[in-house]
Amino acid sequence: MDWNIIVKDCVVNGVATLKCIPAVFQNVVNGLLIFSGIVAVFMILYAGYKYISAGGDPKQADSARNTLTYAVIGLVIILISFFIVNFISGLTGTDCIKQFGFDNCK
Repeated sequence: MDWNIIVKDCVVNGVATLKCIPAVFQNVVNGLLIFSGIVAVFMILYAGYKYISAGGDPKQADSARNTLTYAVIGLVIILISFFIVNFISGLTGTDCIKQFGFDNCK
C-alpha cells in the first residue's frame, strides 16, 4: 500500500478521517505478523542454545525440545495463515482480500 495515496485520500483539511482506519489496521497487522515471525525464529535459536547447554541433563533437554516444538508450531501457524489467504485469493480470483479496507473489492 502506498502511504502517500492513502494519506491523500483520507486526510481532509489536515484532519484524518475514518478512511484511514483500514490502512492503520493493515499496517498494525503486518507489523504484528512480522514481529511474531521474528520472535518464533529467535525462540528456535534459543531452544537450540538450551539444548546444547543442557549438558546431558534430561530435564533441561526435554525443556529445550518442548521450546523448539512450540516455536516451530507457532512459525508454521504464521506461515499457514499467509498461505490460506493467498490460496483463497488465487482460487477466487480476488486479490482485494489481501488488503484491508471498506471498498477494495469494487
